[in-house]
Amino acid sequence: MEGIEQWKSEVEQFIQQGIEYISQVPAIQQGIEYASQIPAIQKGIEYGRQIPPVQLYSAAAVLVFTALFFILVSLFRRPRSNTVVLTGLSGSGKTILFYQLRDGSSHQGTVTSMEPNEGTFILHCEASKERKVKPVHIVDVPGHPRLRPKLDEFLPEAAGIVFVVDALEFLPNLRGVSEYLYDILTKASVVKKKVPVLICCNKTEKVTAHTKDFICKQLEKEIDKLRTSRSAVSDADVANDHTLGIPGKAFSFSQCTNKVSIGEASGLTGKIADVEQFIRDNVKP
Repeated sequence: MEGIEQWKSEVEQFIQQGIEYISQVPAIQQGIEYASQIPAIQKGIEYGRQIPPVQLYSAAAVLVFTALFFILVSLFRRPRSNTVVLTGLSGSGKTILFYQLRDGSSHQGTVTSMEPNEGTFILHCEASKERKVKPVHIVDVPGHPRLRPKLDEFLPEAAGIVFVVDALEFLPNLRGVSEYLYDILTKASVVKKKVPVLICCNKTEKVTAHTKDFICKQLEKEIDKLRTSRSAVSDADVANDHTLGIPGKAFSFSQCTNKVSIGEASGLTGKIADVEQFIRDNVKP
């Protein structure tokens, strides 16, 4: 009982000190005087005086702890990622897309990237807008097979993945494109966080480029074959890989746990609206 009385005394003192401090603020003094004249508030004050002190102290303690809880949650909440990863086979046009996003130029003459090309900037299409926009961290990961492990360094923080496909030379590279895309879609860091993926069919300015619908259907068929050939996963891969699709049904991207969409682009001519929209949909201003 003595401990309870001491706790009540401390809480009462704490509340009283808070009230005295707040009541010294002129604006609050005026607000209190005005509020006290409102009939509904007068009735509330009278009702509050009838409540036993112990209940008032308990209610005050609950309010304090609730406020502290939400403050701590807001402090430790992870900030929303602004990283978008560009990846795909070598020669698909990732680096040109990177420069188009950054400054609206194709930088013709660039060589195949051997190191990740990255930067944090406001998208070129938004540079002239008056409203406040959030800078985006774009990472162009090399597509060479020996350099693909670098992709794993960026996926855990990715807000979205743009998988670039050469729409002009698609069929000769169908197997390689499908295998690389399969590996990305089954990575634990992508599946668990449901990282959205845009399959970007690049070089569509060419007359002989394949349409995005054709590329989508061919990729689904090829990945369906890969599911069968990779159904026996080694123990070493279980921690990282996940099964795609629904057993017994032909694979389609709609079966993925994360959102997989398909779009078109022409890095050479600067027609990259699908990529820009995908980035803005997943990196909010």
